[in-house]
Amino acid sequence: MRADDPVRRAVMPDATLIDQATQVRLNAHAPYSNFKVGCAIRSVEGNVYVGCNVENVAYPEGTCAEAGAIAAMIAAGDTRIAEVAVIAGSPAPVPPCGGCRQKLAEFADGDTPITMATTQGATQVTQVGALLPGQFTAAHMAE
Repeated sequence: MRADDPVRRAVMPDATLIDQATQVRLNAHAPYSNFKVGCAIRSVEGNVYVGCNVENVAYPEGTCAEAGAIAAMIAAGDTRIAEVAVIAGSPAPVPPCGGCRQKLAEFADGDTPITMATTQGATQVTQVGALLPGQFTAAHMAE
């Protein structure tokens, strides 16, 4: 990946994943819900990719922070997630939505850690497998 890549340029090299998720959260486009979410993903190669939620007036057409970070990772050529951090301004740490849980499971192992945080400093750590037990996988499509 090029050093001048805009996805990589947005990442602070010495910051923690939560710090990076916090920073990208500020860029969220959430004029309808005012619920800004930031996500940072570290790939198994050690690269960090960030995403924020992007709402659309046609609500189902928006994009979650996790989906944005995953898309940036795939676009850059990495394919596996080693660690995830998600932050939102809420009273308790917010887990990824159901769709994002499935997206994370596509690119992460079940024991991949996910740190969920609030802007007030509360955190909760879990794993992809705990968030999506009984996940649908490619094995279900085999005949």
